[in-house]
Amino acid sequence: MILHLYFARRFLVTFIGVFAAFFVMLGLVDMLEQVRRFDSDAVSFGAIMTLTLLNVPEGLYRILPLAVILSGVALFISMGRSSEMVIAKAAGRAALTAVLAPVLVAALIGCVGVAVLNPLVAATSKQYDVLAGRYLDRAASVSSISREGLWLRQGDKDGQTVIRAARAGLDGTELSGVSFLSFDQDGLPAQRIEAARARLTPGAWEVEDAKLWPLQDSDNPERDAHEYQTLSIATNLTQNQIVDSFGIPSAIPIWELPGFIARLERAGFSARQHRVWFQMEMALPLLLAAMVLVSASFTMRPARFGRTGLMVVYALLLGFSLYFIRNFAQILGENGQIPIFLAAWGPPVAAALLPLGLLLHQEDG
Repeated sequence: MILHLYFARRFLVTFIGVFAAFFVMLGLVDMLEQVRRFDSDAVSFGAIMTLTLLNVPEGLYRILPLAVILSGVALFISMGRSSEMVIAKAAGRAALTAVLAPVLVAALIGCVGVAVLNPLVAATSKQYDVLAGRYLDRAASVSSISREGLWLRQGDKDGQTVIRAARAGLDGTELSGVSFLSFDQDGLPAQRIEAARARLTPGAWEVEDAKLWPLQDSDNPERDAHEYQTLSIATNLTQNQIVDSFGIPSAIPIWELPGFIARLERAGFSARQHRVWFQMEMALPLLLAAMVLVSASFTMRPARFGRTGLMVVYALLLGFSLYFIRNFAQILGENGQIPIFLAAWGPPVAAALLPLGLLLHQEDG
């Protein structure tokens, strides 16, 4: 038990050092990128630092597997040079037993990452987009999903229009049970339109079975209301704007993602991309544990055997390959080429079994 705690502490300390080094490096690189992106006359240095601190967590979270495999490589090389692993084996500890503690710590890091870092990254990314959009005069999101359905917003020189739809097509261009509430430049209600269906065409919404209530210059909107079989409403929205405005799944905290998926599907949109991301986040602890096994399978050997540098290269190449395969499987899963569960859990399971087989082979001599 004491030996396991020792190995676990060594790995955790090494990981913290590697993680801190990546934080400093990414912070410097991102700060230079923010200086290049924003006008220094309009944005102060304090604002640049704020943007950097808000943007760095996302990069750190993405390279978490890389930090884990580098920590494993550094740990096992250090233990090999100090002959600690030889002593552990001489004391009757098998190689798999010695690597158990770092694997469990890596899995625990993955659990903390999913439970804590994921919501933190989602919050900082959202705040970064808000601040960056403010400094760049970029428009805010044009849509949102709630229990009431899909909400859209469009605007022009005459005012703003809020659109609510009970359901929408997969591409966001076909709406049903739709309401249009228009406001003038002063923010006062101008008119309200209720329609059975609405279809987005270039430059306009084509609505069917609509009823229009004038809310200005009328003391009785119901009396002055008109019904239309078809009606055209000008818009500056496009299909890409509607779909892209939902944001990437990583911008949604893991705790809120199941509810968001349910609302997205109730509104009529496909939530496959979000489902794949959710399952991949659930598989993150297994992936990090597999990265420790990868590093151990190549570098958990006495230094006298030589070729340490080559073994490090092999470990990193295998780790990068598995990470690339994971991202490729994610794309296949999002496109519906393979099942969601296979896309999310297949690469981590394979990443764990492959180095485990190498370790068993080495253990048998």
